[in-house]
Amino acid sequence: MADDKNMVGDVYFPAPEVVSAAHISDYDKVHQAATEDLAGFWGKIAAENYEWYKPWETVLDDSNAPFYKWFVNAKVNIIHNALDRHMRTDTRNKAALIFEGEKGDTRVYTYQQLNHEVCKFASVLRSMGIDKGDRVTIYMGRIPELMIAMLACAKIGAMHSVVYGGFSTEALLGRIDDSKSKLLITCDGAWLRGSIIELKHIANEAVDRAGTIQSVICVKRTGHEVKMVSGRDYWYHDLMNLPVADPKAKTEVMDAEDPLFILYTSGTTGKPKAILHTHGGYMVWTSTTLKWVFDIKPEDVWWCAADPGWITGHSYIVYAPLVLGATSFMYEGAPTHPYPDRWWSLVAKYNITILYTAPTAIRGLMRFGRSWPGKHDLSSLRLLGSVGEPINPEAWKWYHRVIGQERCPIMDTWWQTETGGYMITPLPSVPLKPGSATRGFPGIQVDVVDEEGDPVAANEEGYLVIKAPWPGMLRTIFQDPDRYVQQYWSRFAEQGWYLPGDSAKKDEDGYIWVIGRIDDVIKVSGYRLGTAEIESALVSHAAVAEAACIGVPDPNEVKGNIIKAYCILRQGFEPSEKLSMALRDHVGHEMGPIAKPATVEFVDGLPKTRSGKIMRRILKARVMGQDEGDLSTLAD
Repeated sequence: MADDKNMVGDVYFPAPEVVSAAHISDYDKVHQAATEDLAGFWGKIAAENYEWYKPWETVLDDSNAPFYKWFVNAKVNIIHNALDRHMRTDTRNKAALIFEGEKGDTRVYTYQQLNHEVCKFASVLRSMGIDKGDRVTIYMGRIPELMIAMLACAKIGAMHSVVYGGFSTEALLGRIDDSKSKLLITCDGAWLRGSIIELKHIANEAVDRAGTIQSVICVKRTGHEVKMVSGRDYWYHDLMNLPVADPKAKTEVMDAEDPLFILYTSGTTGKPKAILHTHGGYMVWTSTTLKWVFDIKPEDVWWCAADPGWITGHSYIVYAPLVLGATSFMYEGAPTHPYPDRWWSLVAKYNITILYTAPTAIRGLMRFGRSWPGKHDLSSLRLLGSVGEPINPEAWKWYHRVIGQERCPIMDTWWQTETGGYMITPLPSVPLKPGSATRGFPGIQVDVVDEEGDPVAANEEGYLVIKAPWPGMLRTIFQDPDRYVQQYWSRFAEQGWYLPGDSAKKDEDGYIWVIGRIDDVIKVSGYRLGTAEIESALVSHAAVAEAACIGVPDPNEVKGNIIKAYCILRQGFEPSEKLSMALRDHVGHEMGPIAKPATVEFVDGLPKTRSGKIMRRILKARVMGQDEGDLSTLAD
């Protein structure tokens, strides 16, 4: 990296033209203003950048903390700012979404065309009895209809619950049952690496067992034959051609604190948590963070290469870009199909200016060297981004040198499903350190503390904490407020701090280095998977009496972590390679391929506390060859 004129030691300094062009050129000044008057700061941003049917009475109500309220009694709908208001300006003729399928098919939607489709589908949903406050589960591939479905739900005040298309029957069923969804929207299938993912088949298995689903709407994507149940299942294209599909559907007036969506994220217990976000605060937070962190300009072509089934896709594919009037690109398939240059060819073809992806993807593409990206003109890129897990310095430097050609700052963002948007992140104007997410977004008071809540010394590991509320924060866990308090606010209840569940270090310059989870959550390819959910899947197999799972570093340095499972077998079953493979496949069927353990080890016992809790940290320490720490609570 010594040949990079912008690097001094291990610190990257943005070029003067990048700093001067950025929306925020003086981080310290803006951060101080936000910290000194949090409510005033966000009130000013909300008033100047968004349209409200009725203004708020109070910016922040903290009288019932941690159940914070933002923009109290304001009336708004995120769709009004994402679509409706653009219909009055030239933005209506601008491309909102550019799509390319894995097979090479393309579609472009202007804001006007996207609004037309959303209005028609919103009318269809209303005609099927979906009302304000109802839950709608969406289980689809990465295609424009997924975005249209989400926006249509929001328009009529229904809460969407998007389930990632890589999840299988049991995971989909659990989320439908928990949310009590009335409607499922799915596809016949999705293309991935040249094969069809059988989404409709999986959806049928789940709906046959779900008690609340009244109707299923299916988008024809792959065109292969699927089972459609008469009186329950309807083709999307048929419904959109009916007279009820009114292109002039009205947007529901919502309270700022009304629910926008729920999204399930893995927790430390078997049941995933339904994180609830609201119209007002989430709108302000996601679009402001995108605008400032990625310096969105009218001429940009923004590519968030995530899946809308995760929070990254919700915030930075669907909602924030539309609120900002930006042009987004969406690609259906995998980064290396049919060849390892697929992404780079798309960057060149569509003149992508900003690319935002996960370290897993970067490490996966690194393996193919410089020659594949070298075949394509990547000069349109001006900013790069990273999300999902800490990016190791080697991958950061390759991304910067080979893809960014030493001119694109990398915005390494740390945040969660729960936070709604970026929390610890650089801005284009700040110096960068490969591997660090730098400092809190303006107004985010972040620290690293010990067990008592005292700040740890520089470069010492501790608990990552957020010390003040922010507009995009989760409001609760759907239908489980006690779990919300226990999960996020009980550890440092006296101080009133939010605990994300990550450990971190803070260096001498106040830069944050996120290390990893402190709870029983494994990050695989940037996706959070709860150990309890994987263990439940293993124990549901007839051969397994008990199971424990841990995350260990991927020896191939691609996925970040891989899953290692330990299983105690029931009487009558013997350890074998065949059984190991069967258990891996069983987890894949129950949860989806992403949750498959890399290895299954058969054991006679597991380390437990006297109260029966499995001590996974001991299993992990043994695998890693580390000190096992305090064993005083160990039962045996």
